[in-house]
Amino acid sequence: MTSLSRKQQDIYTFLLTNQKKLAYPPTLNELCLMLGLASRGSLHKHIKALIMAGLVEPMDRKQTGIRLTKKATELIAEQESGLPFVGRIAAGKPIEAIENISYMAVPEQIKSKNPCYVLQVKGDSMIDEGIFDGDWVVIEQRTQARNGEIVVALIDKSEATLKFIEQYPHETLLIPANSSMAAMTFTPDQVEIQGVLVGQMRSYT
Repeated sequence: MTSLSRKQQDIYTFLLTNQKKLAYPPTLNELCLMLGLASRGSLHKHIKALIMAGLVEPMDRKQTGIRLTKKATELIAEQESGLPFVGRIAAGKPIEAIENISYMAVPEQIKSKNPCYVLQVKGDSMIDEGIFDGDWVVIEQRTQARNGEIVVALIDKSEATLKFIEQYPHETLLIPANSSMAAMTFTPDQVEIQGVLVGQMRSYT
């Protein structure tokens, strides 16, 4: 999907959330009032961006209401049945987390009842645990983990990695599952847990 600004995403989310509640597609003026926006011109610019992204139908004299496209409706179905796929995670040298969210179908058996998301593994530091480059991992959103669990760890608020975690009062260890690699040592305030591994998928194509 075309990258949207924060305001465009807010407008799109509002239309998605409220489309079944509205008796008819809102006009620009009505949408301005609903969103509490002062400038109709600014809203029109954001709607044009949503039209370019294929999420809102083009407006003309016959159609003045803001309507979602078939593509947007299909995205709703994906969101309802799948998990957010938020990019790649390093199983090796940490790389920046990617936040370009789409949705991926995931079997119920490999996700938990709590909110989850999907990342694709890059690197080979977890191969001894059977986690290979290109695999997809299902991550349960959590900010805490038990020692010995495999976590998504955000380091210094900028780089994310997939590792076993060991936490002690004065240090946190991020441990690879690769006998040729050493553990990484950080102070506790350098490491933020963003989730715990609960499932894994692989393609052989």
